[in-house]
Amino acid sequence: MGRRLVPLTLDNLQDLPQRCRSCVFWERDPVSGEAAVKAGTSVLEKESWISAVLLDWGSCGRVVYVDDVPVGFVLYAPPAYVARSTAFPTSPVSPDAVLLMTAFILPGYQGQGLGRVIVQTVAKDLLSRGFKAIEVFGDARWKEPACVLPADHLLAVGFKTVRPHPTYPRLRLELRTALSWKEDVEMALDRLLGAVQKEPALRPL
Repeated sequence: MGRRLVPLTLDNLQDLPQRCRSCVFWERDPVSGEAAVKAGTSVLEKESWISAVLLDWGSCGRVVYVDDVPVGFVLYAPPAYVARSTAFPTSPVSPDAVLLMTAFILPGYQGQGLGRVIVQTVAKDLLSRGFKAIEVFGDARWKEPACVLPADHLLAVGFKTVRPHPTYPRLRLELRTALSWKEDVEMALDRLLGAVQKEPALRPL
């Protein structure tokens, strides 16, 4: 099984799940994000955001391939580039951290250690760029796949609460901790990375 984690660019953006390609939940503030969806320009907005971050900051994500099939991705950036980050009651993100926006692995590829590989790849990238941690806004009342990851799943893989909130706590993971992860976190990571937006299921007739 050939695994590759490739930096996210405009060239491989189409390898993200369809709903994620056109989602600007994180990239735009609530008002402009909703306006982009109504205007049908969210795909262009997503491309514009990735292009701007790439030019200004560098790689802001990874796409995961298994035998050349895209099976997952992760998206992250300093909070200054993530308009939605200021809309959370537990903002701002710490100055020594990068915001984990979202991540996903296709259900058929969970349980193969990809979650750990994704997070450790991101950790190595960010450590080399001078950051100390990843922070993320969790959803403490999570019920179904959405853009905000479930807080209990984040806690299960080692994130710690740095600012509590009944709905959107802010959590933090030290990057060096992520690099030492072993196989015992595989199952929890599968649950975490399988909890993002999924393709809509066809209803039985």
